Amino acid sequence: MMVNLPEVVAELQELYPRYEQALVNNDVDTLVAMFWAGPQVMRFGVAENLYGPSELEAFRQGRPAVNLARNIERLDIVTFGRDYASVTLEFSRGSGQGTVHGRQSQVWVRFPEGWRIVSAHVSLLPRA
Repeated sequence: MMVNLPEVVAELQELYPRYEQALVNNDVDTLVAMFWAGPQVMRFGVAENLYGPSELEAFRQGRPAVNLARNIERLDIVTFGRDYASVTLEFSRGSGQGTVHGRQSQVWVRFPEGWRIVSAHVSLLPRA
């Protein structure tokens, strides 16, 4: 299996900023569309475990659209062959109690309709 084929990495480098922009702008339609619509899709958030497209969409629809901006400290894309990728990042965001640091991991798979996130995990690091 070929790891990090340049053209596949370039596809994800072009696609990921669309996700980030949708996230910080609370563009629910784009966020929902970027996740796989299969029943096994999942997202573990800071305070929620979401299973299936309905739970993910309900979370996005109900999430307050405040304090979503964040600084990406590190972004890594690793591709495996032409149809499977891991995107991980470390981020920080300001809060009323100082700076919060977190991390995110996503598994992306290429389907006939394009790249989709099939699994995601977001967590915050303990305050130092």
